[in-house]
Formats: sequence, structure tokens, C-alpha cells
Amino acid sequence: MSEQSLQEFVTAAAERFGIPGAAAGVHVDGRAVYACHGVTSVENPLPVDEHTWFALGSVSKTFTATAVMRLVEHGRIDLDAPVRRYVPELVLADEDHAAAVTVRQLLNHTAGLGVRLVVETGDGDDALAGFVGHLDQIELIGAPGSRASYSQAGYNLLGRVLEKVTGLTFERAVAELALAPLGLHETAYFTDQVMTRRFACGHNADQDGTPVVARQWKDSRGNNPGGGIAATVADQLRWGRFHLGESELVKQMQTPTVDLRGSTLGDAFGVCWFLRDVDGTATVGHGGSGNGQFAELLIVPGRDFVVSVMSNGGPGGVAFNREVVQFALEHYLGVLDRDPEPVPYDHAQVAPIVGVYETEILTLTIRAEEGAQAPLLEVVIKPEIRAASEKEVPADYPPFPFGLLPGAGDEYIVTGGAMKGQRGFLTRDASGAVIGVDLAGRLFGRA
Repeated sequence: MSEQSLQEFVTAAAERFGIPGAAAGVHVDGRAVYACHGVTSVENPLPVDEHTWFALGSVSKTFTATAVMRLVEHGRIDLDAPVRRYVPELVLADEDHAAAVTVRQLLNHTAGLGVRLVVETGDGDDALAGFVGHLDQIELIGAPGSRASYSQAGYNLLGRVLEKVTGLTFERAVAELALAPLGLHETAYFTDQVMTRRFACGHNADQDGTPVVARQWKDSRGNNPGGGIAATVADQLRWGRFHLGESELVKQMQTPTVDLRGSTLGDAFGVCWFLRDVDGTATVGHGGSGNGQFAELLIVPGRDFVVSVMSNGGPGGVAFNREVVQFALEHYLGVLDRDPEPVPYDHAQVAPIVGVYETEILTLTIRAEEGAQAPLLEVVIKPEIRAASEKEVPADYPPFPFGLLPGAGDEYIVTGGAMKGQRGFLTRDASGAVIGVDLAGRLFGRA
């Protein structure tokens, strides 16, 4: 496959999705292939290249997890030890829960913690300590180990584990345990490390669909473990190549620990990584998003293959990144990643799930009308969260059409809009009533 064809696809897809700038990299056949498009910012346009920095959002979790696993290798952290062995000050709304939760459960999102805690703890070295001090406010969605549900807050708590065990700040601990040993010189957490380099600004669309620069570049320091790292696509390929290795650390991180149901993200969690079978091929991956910036990293261990994509425009960034990954899999490996087809819309089948569901910061609403082509799913930031935020908050996406998948009718797929292709499932109580909706690995409970 020629480099030009990757470039042509990236350019065409970016223009179709209205992406101001993007960078894609593929490690294949022992070499790196890059395709870049557009500009860093519509206000100060500089060409994007493979050394342009993007904010990676939740791809950051792979660095936090790897640093923790380094300390497991060194015998300084026990995966099955209670978190309180390392962070004795941990307080949750339920004392038994706080005493029971383990490091392993934080790593594979089975700790029973809600998705996110909105709290501002500053940019000082005490930011994570301050964040952990507020964890008594986070929703507890189930007993530790009872189910998988993606948690940003859990990874921020892991960052505090790293600080307590090493005696370093979180960022310094990751630098010493992961970044420096691998020569990742284009990966960092702090904006003052990025501002002297070429970096991409996030963009969100205004009411006319025109990209507007997002003024908040990335999240606060207390969220660095779960979503605060920035990097170039060249460094992401280096990071991916490390996770192609045969070390025990890499193997352990890629071994399934808990099954996932009805998720686009994967069939199982390893240690942090989403593990997914694509067309009979085992893949390892993680995505991330921030304020108008989106990233995707996918590794195919059995084929010595890595693809990384970054883009700086919403709302199309998620769909754009996904299409580039699918293109790379098909054209370099012959691996087809196709969405399942939903069953025809049946209002009587959908009516019982109509309603409002929520997390601490988001509201998910399902609407359905007889005679419509499809039911609609809408996810918005709660008005009180938007009003209370001291930082810029991205605009909400328009509602997405979705369809139920064949089978018992408890799994669904988004069929249009910015989240097209995302899959999820319904949770029912003993009577069969729907009490929750999972989307992107997160549980929304019925309001």
C-alpha cells in the first residue's frame, strides 16, 4: 500500500468531516508511514505534521497504567492490595467500599466508581491530593469487582497511588518510569512543555458548523492521570511499538481481565487496554477526547502493526479517527472492521427504554415516536455542571439515531451523527425493567 493512498484518504475524510487539522501514523512492515492534513488552528494556521502536539485525552490512561505496572514489576505495588495500603486517606461515600477496592479494580474499571468528579483543585503539586480529598462525593455504581464501568476518577486515584509509592509528583513518576526509558521526548503533561513546540488547538463547531478555536487546551492537573497527556503522532507510534513487545508487563496488560458487553470499545478490558477481536484479529487499543481534540491508538500485536490518529475538530473527530483506523486495518492488513446491522425499528420494542438516564455530569435521553425512521439518543452535559464550570465546556452534540441489534434486544448501535458506530447495551433489574444504559463503557442509571 502506498503512502500516497493513506494521505489521500486522510485528506478526503478530514474535508468530509470538517476537521481543521489531523495527523495519522502507521507502523507497518518495520517502517513508519505518516499522513497529515490541515492546520493547527484556524486563527493562527500552521501546517500539521508528525511532530505536531495534540492533547490525547483518555489515551493518557495507558501511560498511568504502564507506570503502575512498572512498580508492580519492581515489587512496590501489589495489584490485589487494597488501595488504602497506598492511599490511606481515601474516603468514599461507603466505608466498606473504600476499604475493599483494589489497585487491579482501578486498572480494569471494576472499582465501582462513577465516571467523573467535577472539582477544581488547582495546578499545584497538591492537585491530585486535593482531588482524592473530594472522592467522598463520587457516585458508587456497584460493589468493587461486580461489573466494568469506565471511570476517569479511578485513574486519577491511581495517579495518587503513584505519588504515594514513589514520593514524586505524578508527572515526574510517569516521566521516570515510562517516558524517559522509551525516549518519548514529544510526550508531556504541562502546557509550558508544549507551548514552545508546534501544537494543535482544539476546535468546536458553531451554530453554522464553522470551526471555532476551543480556548481551554486540556483538562486540569487533577485529571492528568486520566486524561492530561499530550504527544505527537510520531511519539504515539513509539509508544505503540513498546506495547508490541514480548515483555511480561506488556503480556499482562493485554491479558483479558473482565469481559465487556455490547461495546464498540472492546470485548474485554486487559489492564487499561480495550481488547477487541476485529475480523478474527486480536487488537489492543484506547481512544481519547477533550475540548475539540480527539485521539485513537490501535495495536495489532500478532501483525507488528500500530495506527495512531489525532484530530482537532468536533463534532466529527471521533468518526473521522475511526474511519482512518478502519482504512489502515483494511488496506495494510486486509482486516475488515464493519458495524453490525440493526433490526428494523419497532416502536413497541423501543418504547420500554424511552426515558432519561444520567451520570454525575451527563444526561442521556432516549426518545421514540411511532412512524419515525429510528429512535433518538441524546447525551448532554447537565445544565448545573455547565453553569458551575470555571473552564470552557464543549457544546453538546445533536441527538443520534440508533437501532437495536439482533438478539434479545438489549444491545444497540448508533447509526448516524458524530457518534456513528458506537455500541452499547441495556441493564435490566430482576423484573426485566430497564434501569441503565451503557454507552462508551459508561453506565447511565435511569433517573
